[in-house]
Order: sequence, then C-alpha cells, then structure tokens
Amino acid sequence: MDETAPGVSFTAADELKRRGVRRMKTLATGLLAFATLVFALATWADSAGAGAWAGYVAAAAEAGMVGALADWFAVTALFRRPFGLPIPHTAIIPTKKDAFGSTLGDFVGDNFLSGPVVRARLAKIGIARRFGEWLAAPGNAERVTREAAAALRGVLAVLRDEDVQAVIGEAVNRRVAATSVAEPAGRLLGKVVAEGGHHGVVDLIAVRVHAWLAEHHGEVVDKVTAKTPGWTPRFLDQQVGEKVYRELMRVVTDIRDDPDHPARGAVDDFLADFAAELQYDPETIAKVEHAKADLLARPEVQELIASSWAAVRTLVLTAAEDEDSELRRRIRTGLRSLGRRLATDPRLQAKADGWLQDAAQYVVETYRAEITALISDTVAGWDADDASRKIEANVGRDLQFIRINGTVVGALAGLLIHTVAVAVGG
Repeated sequence: MDETAPGVSFTAADELKRRGVRRMKTLATGLLAFATLVFALATWADSAGAGAWAGYVAAAAEAGMVGALADWFAVTALFRRPFGLPIPHTAIIPTKKDAFGSTLGDFVGDNFLSGPVVRARLAKIGIARRFGEWLAAPGNAERVTREAAAALRGVLAVLRDEDVQAVIGEAVNRRVAATSVAEPAGRLLGKVVAEGGHHGVVDLIAVRVHAWLAEHHGEVVDKVTAKTPGWTPRFLDQQVGEKVYRELMRVVTDIRDDPDHPARGAVDDFLADFAAELQYDPETIAKVEHAKADLLARPEVQELIASSWAAVRTLVLTAAEDEDSELRRRIRTGLRSLGRRLATDPRLQAKADGWLQDAAQYVVETYRAEITALISDTVAGWDADDASRKIEANVGRDLQFIRINGTVVGALAGLLIHTVAVAVGG
C-alpha cells in the first residue's frame, strides 16, 4: 500500500448510512429468527398431529431459513469472511480491493474519458450558448469584472516586485539583444524618405534655425568676430561678422521658403543613402548594433527597464480598484458584447463549442492514464478493512434487502415445492 496515499475518511453521512445498515441487518436477522421459530413450532405441531397445514408451514419456514442463510452468506462474503473462517472466495472486497480499483479506473477511462464520449456530451450541453446567455444577463458582466479585478489585485499583491523586475529586465535585454535594429530602421527610414515624410521635420528645423538666428543676431556676430585675427581693425571685424550673419540668414531663409532648394535635395540624398547603408552596409550595421549594445548596457537604461514594472503595476492596480475606470468599463462592455454574440450567433457558438471540445478531448486523451491512475492508486492506498466498511455503509442497506427477499422468496418456493410434492405423491 502507498503510505503517501490518503486513507479512507468516514463522514457524518457515512455514519448515518452505517446506522441504517445496522437497522436493516437487524430486520433481516429478525426475519431469519422468525422463520426459524415458525419452523420449530410447525415441526412440533406436525409431529403432534395438528394436521396437514403444519407440514406446509414447516416446509415454507424451512425454505425461508435456507434462503435467508444462503443470502446472508453471499452478502457477508462480499465484505468479510463468514464466522472468520478462511472459506475460499469470501471477503471479496478486502482481498480484491486493488483489482477493483484498477478495473474501476479502466472502466472510467474507457467509458467516460474517451474523446468521442466527451465531445458528444459537450455538444449536447451547448456550453457556449449557455455561457453567452448567462453573461448577457443583467449584472453578470459586472460580477465577472469584479471577480477578475479582485483576482488581478491578488496576483499583483503576491508577486514580488524584484522578481518581476528581474524577469522583465532579462526578457527585454534578451529580446533587444537578439533583434537587429539597423535593417528595420533602414527600411523604415527609406520608406519615410520615399514618401516625403521627413519634409515636415526639415521645415520645422529650418523655421527654428531662422527664428534662432533672428533672435541671436548679436551673439552670432560676436562669435564670428571672435575668430578673426587680432591685428585686424575692430570695425572691419564687425563688417565681416555682419556679412557672415546676413549670408547665414539668406541661406536659411532660402531653405525655409524654397521647397526645391538644393540643400533640401542634399538632405534627401543623405537620408536615402543612410537608409540603404543601414540595410546593406555591413560596417554601418555593425556600428549601429554596437551602439545599441552600449546604450542597453548603460545603468540609466537598465534602471528605466526595471522601473517600468512599478509604473505598470500602479496603473493596473489603480484601474482595477476603480469601478469607473476606463479599463473596467471596457471589460464590462466587452463581456456583455461577447455574451450577446455567444447567445445569438450560431456560427460563433459552433466555433467556441468546437474549441472547448478540442481542448477537452486533448485533456482526456493526453492525461487519461494519469486520471485513471489516480483512481486505482487512491483505492490501492486505502486500508482494506476501512474500505470494506465504507463501501458496506454506502451499499449495505440495499444488500440487506437481498437477505429479506431471499427469506420471503425461499419460503414461497418451499411452500410451492411442498405443495407440488404432496399433490404428486397423493
């Protein structure tokens, strides 16, 4: 016996059933005692010359005694050895317990845990339609949302932040390290340049540069004059600075106002060439990947990745606790919509039922051996005497009717046989 297997437990219901079995045993035994008493009195009366009736009564009582004793032996032999005698093929349940458990497991596996049986049963139930009707009923979507929110809060409360952060950090780092950045960036940049999507950025830069130059006139001139030789006259340096400034303003203004300016074309050519290099130039690709690795290794980036969990956790908790949050409103709306569709759309019902049937069939066919082993191993782990008492408590009351019926049927059969014998002999 497996010492780790749970033993047989007797519940209050089992004790109540055992009392019922004892009452039925008393009744069946009392009927046997009554038949014995009638047999004794009838035999005495027949020997005393009481009349022919005494023979009929004695025969009926005798056959009733035989039937009662035979059925008592048969019923008792199921659970124990009659009178403790080692009679073959008695105490069947205690001695054959393990075989019964194995047979029961095989029976359940063959007749209940088969794919066709499970699919047929689920098809009759119509789980998808019933679930849809329940979900669409008033209040049920809200109930599911509340339970889901409570479960989500419970999960978040159990999770340790440092463990989740470590998992997220490892997953992000591994994913980013394994993903090439250069080629996708090159394809994206090439598409943007081809569609002219960068022109808005160029316009913005030109406007901003023009505005900055207009606002910092004196600073630009001072920067230019600061680079002139020290031996040149001051007024000449000032003229050179103003000349450079005006030229800068002219170029920037032309770039800002002329969509076909050569500088804009140069930018287009540069970006197109860079997009191609990102996709096809091994040296450029290697540099970008190296820069990605350096950026990912920086402590600031790692801290940002780790801290993202705290932000997500706070956001989800806040949304889960707020009845009127957008998250919970969307979940309620989605559940009600799903319920209505499941309740009314035959195609969706068929699809959902098919998924459930496939899943159930996979489970029973994949884990049938484990499920049936649970039955046989559990029965094998029971103590033989305890198992016999528990089974007797649940079916023993009905078995006592066999003894009662045996007594009555035996008496009737004995009376009939005696009648026929007297008739034939007379």
